Amino acid sequence: MSRIRHVVCAVSGGVDSSVAALLLKKRGYRVTGVFMKNWDSLEESGTCTSERDFDDAHRVCQTLDIPFHQVSYVKEYWHEVFSYLLKEYEKGRTPNPDILCNKHIKFNYFHKYAINTLGADAIATGHYARTSQEDEDVFHHKLTPHHNTHTTLFRNPVRLYKPADLLKDQTFFLSQISQDALRQTMFPLAGLTKAFVKKIAAEAGLHHVLKKKESMGICFIGKRNFEKFILEYLEPKPGNFVSIEDGTVKGKHKGWFTLTLGQRAKTGGQKNAWFVVDKDVATGDVFVAPTTNHPALFRDTMRTDRFHWITGDPHPELVRNQMMECHFRFIHQKPLVPCTVTLNMDGSVWISLSQPLRALTPGQFAVLYKGDECLGSGKIIQLGPSEYTLQQDLERLKAAAQHGEQQSPDAAS
Repeated sequence: MSRIRHVVCAVSGGVDSSVAALLLKKRGYRVTGVFMKNWDSLEESGTCTSERDFDDAHRVCQTLDIPFHQVSYVKEYWHEVFSYLLKEYEKGRTPNPDILCNKHIKFNYFHKYAINTLGADAIATGHYARTSQEDEDVFHHKLTPHHNTHTTLFRNPVRLYKPADLLKDQTFFLSQISQDALRQTMFPLAGLTKAFVKKIAAEAGLHHVLKKKESMGICFIGKRNFEKFILEYLEPKPGNFVSIEDGTVKGKHKGWFTLTLGQRAKTGGQKNAWFVVDKDVATGDVFVAPTTNHPALFRDTMRTDRFHWITGDPHPELVRNQMMECHFRFIHQKPLVPCTVTLNMDGSVWISLSQPLRALTPGQFAVLYKGDECLGSGKIIQLGPSEYTLQQDLERLKAAAQHGEQQSPDAAS
């Protein structure tokens, strides 16, 4: 019994976190379940989804016969995630609340609560991800009672890897978490597929979580229209939809913050569909193009803010050569794209892609991978020129060259 340690598992009322808690108990750990309430809201139907999730999570813990706690991080979420989101939208960017929630709430406040208040040796979540510690079987070794001993127990940086089920890979959403939190985190679903997780839940009698639909989209918006939702918090700032090709006005919008790059614009009265390709926050103009794959939507370079390396330091190859080949994505589950990364003096990075991608978006996170390892991420703050801009520049250069050739005979005479 001396080998059994205390693990606090985040339980959301879904099948993944429920099976994570079940597996921990089966492995002999003393498990406590904690439900986090991060948002106060009623859906349009009048149903409070957090209350339903709370009941489901509580029922799971009763079935597993483990202690159950609820913590509220509504204020923390508002100040550190949601307020930040609103500021980013006002700047014309499109933030990622899931990455920010993991960074600030689950792997910060929840982590500290589990370790310092509940006396846990480690936390666990239902994310599909893997760490280097699980490869080394570190979590099967007994910890001493002092909570700060993990700094000496783990001599090497803990690395974050893709899980067995690549279709469910959630390392993208974990790309901003701290090394301190990762050192004390377990991912029980690391080696399992989603199908097998559902099978385990069914065999354990957790049918009430099996019947639930998976949560999709931004948690606090629910079934509401995004434009209506964001206009509850930001004053409308009407502006024009302007053609990127000829500068003509194609319609009106209620605020650049209601729109993101690549989405279809509600231009109204236009025969063909138009798509958002750029924004000018100073004028309020939102630039649009007439096709979904217009060259104005494609770019292959970007700069991030100070890059967050999961191991704490930039990759050794990047430090050594000031350049590194790896892979990139900025949307969860999109295919990884080969890229070249350059490290800047301020800790930011330039990323050059092997092929232009559609709708690279400021405010989103550039997540880098080296093989199976998720290296970390940085917020995209600057984009390189679009394919359309490059085409225009090339045409201007050709026109200038032709004009020069036409004038040269006159100059000679």
